[in-house]
Amino acid sequence: MIRTVSTKPYSDQKPGTSGLRKKVPVFQQPNYVENFVQSIFDSLEGYQGKTLVLGGDGRYYNREAIQIIIRMAAANGFGKLMVGQGGILSTPATSNMIRKYKAFGGIILSASHNAGGPHEDFGIKYNSENGGPAPEKITDRIFEISKKISQYKIADVGPVDLDKLGTTKAGDMTVEVFDPVKDYAELMESLFDFEAISAMIKGGFRIQFDAMHAVTGPYAKEILERRLGAPDGTARNYHPLEDFGGHHPDPNLVHAKALYDDVMSPSGPDFGAASDGDGDRNMVVGKGIFITPSDSLAIIAANATLAKGYKKGIAGVARSMPTSGAADRVAEKLGVGFYETPTGWKFFGNLLDAGKVTLCGEESFGTGSNHVREKDGLWAVLFWLNIIAARGESARQIVEKHWAEYGRNYYSRHDYEEVETDRANALVAELRGKLASLPGTSVRGMKVAAADDFAYHDPVDGSVSEHQGIRVMFEGGSRVVFRLSGTGTSGATLRVYVERYEPDKARHDLDTQEALADLIAAADDIAGIKSHTGRDKPSVIT
Repeated sequence: MIRTVSTKPYSDQKPGTSGLRKKVPVFQQPNYVENFVQSIFDSLEGYQGKTLVLGGDGRYYNREAIQIIIRMAAANGFGKLMVGQGGILSTPATSNMIRKYKAFGGIILSASHNAGGPHEDFGIKYNSENGGPAPEKITDRIFEISKKISQYKIADVGPVDLDKLGTTKAGDMTVEVFDPVKDYAELMESLFDFEAISAMIKGGFRIQFDAMHAVTGPYAKEILERRLGAPDGTARNYHPLEDFGGHHPDPNLVHAKALYDDVMSPSGPDFGAASDGDGDRNMVVGKGIFITPSDSLAIIAANATLAKGYKKGIAGVARSMPTSGAADRVAEKLGVGFYETPTGWKFFGNLLDAGKVTLCGEESFGTGSNHVREKDGLWAVLFWLNIIAARGESARQIVEKHWAEYGRNYYSRHDYEEVETDRANALVAELRGKLASLPGTSVRGMKVAAADDFAYHDPVDGSVSEHQGIRVMFEGGSRVVFRLSGTGTSGATLRVYVERYEPDKARHDLDTQEALADLIAAADDIAGIKSHTGRDKPSVIT
């Protein structure tokens, strides 16, 4: 039986670049999930009888939301719903399933790297048939529908056993509970030289992977330990927990410090890596060196043909605007296309679908390629292992040789988290008002060459995305970028990106924060960070 339930709209159901993210108690309000899911379905056309992929990162409220969505998908006429066993399915694995099985689309339940628990974060995101995040025209339509929704459809069917593999029925719709790891692991094995990596591990190369009690745990266990032969325990914190073990599933030098310390210790592993809540971000650490996401993208691009899935070379490279320019020089030397986009993986989707680029990366620990339409944490880790195995060098040696050839981009991101929204908006508004007067001025002895509010003109569909970040460029190639991030659920996060290019090999061993000290001070002079935020220092430095 299908019921049509009367409802009233909520005013805050506007999806951002990463879908709708709110605290769990917000999603637990009557009809809140139902309203948003129905708004998704009402924004789409032609899905009757088609397949929908569904899964999440295992955070609190994941299973409950899945049961609601199953009943609503059945009521709205989907022919089949594929859901990861236990409700588990990483974001890149969801993208792969959509593409491999030619599904109409997919719903991902996650708040990415944000904390989980009864009073923490939850999220819902819709991915389109290409496997990537829904474009703005769809997310805008979802929001418009959510503002006036008056009813939703739901089927009166019993709960589906999410832990039992196989197919069942929810009304007229088939529900398939599938192994969330198998198809993804097979994809990785097709892209990378598992034999070479396995031989390196058997030869004594030691790896440590921290899944942070998030979604990549089962994937790392299967791929690193079972398929590549790494010792039991290589994948630690591998069991997904609703609250991520009380920790923040964000793979950076603050939240994954224990892993970093282990690799840096004399007796620690040769290589360490971590991934986030939904599996799309990565941190990679070599003995004696933390590898920035910007350098990681550039080095993967420079060594791409060492992996069997990329033997024929790459079509091009794309990076988000705040990401350092390290990949630019690699693309130039390779003679391939290069694109600078706003932050948000959906901007890479058009370039990937058009065949203009093969590799993409964001400074926020996200790297990926045309194998799916999301960034992919474990993919990046396996690419690094493939490069290390093929070159027979340590991660540090590979990075230092890359700097010697291309120069080093000293780069850091300073995050001021949970800033009062009004204060953050005031800082940005004041900064925008200064842009025209900045070029030609001197700040801390450095001359400003240009300043703007980045706008992106999509070379595929012609769309224009404005106000994507404020850039202040100095003579000599240094720059500071200011952005407000939409990935949190409380207040605003001000991100300040600081970059200096150093071509001199003799100056490649400086401490990053010392190398950037004058630019960091200049950023505060230009934007008045301390006076606007009331903060003496960032919440996180990466």
